Amino acid sequence: MNDLFEKAPIPKAYMQLAIPVVLGMVASMVYNLADTFFVAQTGNADLVAGIALGSPLFSFMLAVGDIFGLGGSAVISRVLGKHDYKQSARISSFCFYIAIALSLVLTALLLFFESPILNLLGATDATRPYIADFYRVLVLGSTFIIVSLVPGNIIRTEGLAQLSMIATISGTVLTIILDPLFLFVFHWGASGVAFANVIGYFVNTSLLVIFMRRAKSLSLAPKLAHISRPAFKEVVAVGIPASLTNLTQSFGLMLLNVYLAAYGAQAVAAMGIVQKVYMVVMMIMVGFAFGAQPLIGYNYGAKNWSRLKGILHFDLKIEGGYALVCAVILIIFSPQLIKLFMNQAAIVSMGTVMLRAMLITTPLVGFILVFTTVFQSIGAATSALIMALSRQAVILGIAIVILAKLFGLNGIIWAQPVADVLTCLIGWYLYKKAFGKKKLAQD
Repeated sequence: MNDLFEKAPIPKAYMQLAIPVVLGMVASMVYNLADTFFVAQTGNADLVAGIALGSPLFSFMLAVGDIFGLGGSAVISRVLGKHDYKQSARISSFCFYIAIALSLVLTALLLFFESPILNLLGATDATRPYIADFYRVLVLGSTFIIVSLVPGNIIRTEGLAQLSMIATISGTVLTIILDPLFLFVFHWGASGVAFANVIGYFVNTSLLVIFMRRAKSLSLAPKLAHISRPAFKEVVAVGIPASLTNLTQSFGLMLLNVYLAAYGAQAVAAMGIVQKVYMVVMMIMVGFAFGAQPLIGYNYGAKNWSRLKGILHFDLKIEGGYALVCAVILIIFSPQLIKLFMNQAAIVSMGTVMLRAMLITTPLVGFILVFTTVFQSIGAATSALIMALSRQAVILGIAIVILAKLFGLNGIIWAQPVADVLTCLIGWYLYKKAFGKKKLAQD
């Protein structure tokens, strides 16, 4: 492990850690596209919109898992850089069991407050039956979704990214198989889509627990599930901003859907399809960013500053270059892509404009991801928090409210690109400020 993190050429180490994560993301991407395709084939715009309205719930669950998944993995990476293997075992065990406890509490709360939450998500009379079915099944299986983020992330700190990929792909393939079966054979509708997801995550989590036994410096032993208060603060100082990144994604999508709902179910359905297509680019960018995170954290913990800066420069080139190529291709073929999912003139027209607007700033989103994962990896909690709250919460919220009032539907559509530009500028400023400080290069 040490040779990979400390001595291997940066491109080789980066790709060895990142590619399995990217492939896992590709598998998830294939599922997202297949899921949207299968649901769209029902021809029921209310069903498509209902599931789209329920998507923020899924993002919320991932956000909760990220508190101890990304938070724990970031701290463990730095600890491994210092070769403190006893501490890494304690942190990994603690994060696993605290995630289980938290997921059970959230399950009870989400079931109890179902009605007001559905209203908050933007449910209408037409979409409520579908979003309610999707919501209940997903909530009942939330433990598997939330907990999967912990071993899935921390196992990569030992360089075992391939095992994390195998678990992710296995669960995703099963979900892809079950989705059309539950939709078209059993006719379970939105609840079938949610049930397929829950089963997939059950398999994913189960495999990850088995694979954790191969880790040398990590543990899931209950007797080790305790850490000091300072260590706990380190985990949540990184984990909460990381969680907020997903949580604000949920908030941003919910806000978009609420404003789009005024323009009918077709507008919401079009955005739902666009979000799925956009994931083609985003998931791979996230895969590269998260794949590099253990490498960044390890070298920061080891105080290998020259190698750390080389890794960051390489990361920025990969993210920006990939995003630019994909954005150009998808902008050209936007109408054809929307038609693949739902060939209705109004949805294709709106979806094409929405997709092209979002793709224009995709390279900037790649840079935002690098800045965010760097701040998480090095424990720069304040900068990570600022990045988490900027793009999909504060800036996007303000942009939607102002632009919707000024330009109507077009204003809502262009709010995201505006938020991307402003967030990237903030991230660049914080990045330069952090690495311009002598303290960072000498601690």
